[in-house]
Amino acid sequence: MKQWYCSVCHETFNGENKPTTCEVCHADDRMIMNMEEVPQSLEQVRDLARKKLKGICAAYPSCDGSFDKICQREAYGKPIGLGGVGQGLSFRANAEALADIQLNMSVLGNHFEPDTSCSFIGIDLKFPVLSSSTAGVQKYNDALDETMFCTSVLKGSKEAGTIGLRGDTWFYTPEDNPSLNAMKICDGYGIPIFKPRSQDVLKKLIEKAENYGCKAVGVDLDGCGSTIMALHGQPVFKKNVKEIEELVKFTALPFIAKGIMIPDEAQKCADAGASVIAVSNHGGRVMDSTPGVAAILPLIRKKLGNSVTITADGGVRTGYDVLKMLALGADAVFLGRDIIRAAVGAGALGVQLHLEHIKKTLKKAMFMTGTKNVKMADSRIIFKHN
Repeated sequence: MKQWYCSVCHETFNGENKPTTCEVCHADDRMIMNMEEVPQSLEQVRDLARKKLKGICAAYPSCDGSFDKICQREAYGKPIGLGGVGQGLSFRANAEALADIQLNMSVLGNHFEPDTSCSFIGIDLKFPVLSSSTAGVQKYNDALDETMFCTSVLKGSKEAGTIGLRGDTWFYTPEDNPSLNAMKICDGYGIPIFKPRSQDVLKKLIEKAENYGCKAVGVDLDGCGSTIMALHGQPVFKKNVKEIEELVKFTALPFIAKGIMIPDEAQKCADAGASVIAVSNHGGRVMDSTPGVAAILPLIRKKLGNSVTITADGGVRTGYDVLKMLALGADAVFLGRDIIRAAVGAGALGVQLHLEHIKKTLKKAMFMTGTKNVKMADSRIIFKHN
């Protein structure tokens, strides 16, 4: 008699044949594996993802958008996959901006155990890293169902001691939105980030999020550059300050303005009442030739001071990268591509394993820079070239 494991809800089943669906969470057989094959390490999770994402992502040790990577090779007329738009200059700029930053190693002083805990818009987290608002993974080799992908991210994030954001894409509709479906399954423990649809559509989606008990809502303002949305009858729009203010006033939930790359626009969003300014160039997926997020982040922090919560994403792959973003001015950091690979490889278990690895390396980075808690992460720990 074989034992089977659901990587979404962690239930186990006995039987000679692989179950077609999980009896508990209703995940299909793509999320069910033989108990003997359940990954015990992050490397095993990545190996599984590599197989499922063949031709789309090879889960390289260095995810930097270089031309020699599968995701970034020229492929005219084909979907962008996990790569960056155009030549991938924005994708690479994110990685390069972080790589150029060096940390000061501090070895003198009293011994201590780094405290990675933090509060994010009133939510207590074990560490300041959230799963970012990715979407559309169902279309990657049909590797997994979209709602199960979203559910895996939310469950895995919670099990690791943090919270997950969920995104929006062209096959999501107000009536059938996988992100919100997953929020309902997870009792609202998550944060939906919607594309900049019409105001009326956004209000309907925000109302659903409120009804499901979500912790916050937001809009991917840089999603106005998505052409695939309009092609499938899901038009997106640039939003003006008045429209952002309208959405902020419409909901009692904290509002996240995501996709900000200019200090003046960050200030305008803050003035409109946004609780969080998410500094992001959408992983280099909506516009080529932008600066790296790590280069822009300090400018936005300087502009806003401590008046609003700031997050950053783009090129973050390790706990060291997380610490760099915190030192540059972020209150929390979002992870995108790595979370996709983790969820594809092993569902909620994969997401949990990846986030726990990030937390472990963040603690190491904090220890070796003399950073006793996340609030102490500042420019002091960044090496300044003469």
